[in-house]
Amino acid sequence: MTHTTFPDRAVMAELVAKMLWEIRAVHFNAAQPYKLSSGMASPVYIDCRKLLSFPRIRSTVMDFAAGVVLRDAGFEQFDCIAGGETAGIPFAALLADRLGLPMIYVRKQPKGHGRNAQIEGNMPEGSRVLVIEDLTTAGGSMFKFIDAIRAAGGIVDHGIALFYYGIFDEGALRFADGKVKLHYIATWRDVLAVAKAQELFDDKTLSEVEAFLDAPLAWSGRNGGVSSL
Repeated sequence: MTHTTFPDRAVMAELVAKMLWEIRAVHFNAAQPYKLSSGMASPVYIDCRKLLSFPRIRSTVMDFAAGVVLRDAGFEQFDCIAGGETAGIPFAALLADRLGLPMIYVRKQPKGHGRNAQIEGNMPEGSRVLVIEDLTTAGGSMFKFIDAIRAAGGIVDHGIALFYYGIFDEGALRFADGKVKLHYIATWRDVLAVAKAQELFDDKTLSEVEAFLDAPLAWSGRNGGVSSL
């Protein structure tokens, strides 16, 4: 009989944060903030899609994702894994393979021709679906996919993000209101902790990043971005 062991949550978070730094998927720049699609100014930026280009890291992160799902959601809770267009699709394929489950993917909107499908793949009505995204900020894009699956007769009680911003109250509220439990591996706090421990930046940059994480919209407003979402 095989014995399944799951790393401690804090260990997984720290290791994923270290991996993101190692492959330069995260960036801190308080002097020249990044402008996000929401109009926010941010001293932090992340590109989780880079994980796909590093096989050992990719494999470890997906082992962690499977472990989080099995430990925190259960072993027989899902009938298929869904990835959202586009970044979620490869991660859905990898996680479905890990868990031995079918995979579907969800378009941002119906394709407008043929069957006008928004969901690609086979999803029988009543299927219990786990939605995966590479990252989620406040849950907006994930709920576009969740709403589409629910409209097509699927059941979505859980979502997983490899990386969760973890700094917006709106995110927690959105998942609570939408009756979805969000699972995740690492957050910006984990990334900041590694940056501090490894002394990757000067104290001023680190303190500005911490100020942003504590009050992101206020920081944005002070640095040329929107102050409300």
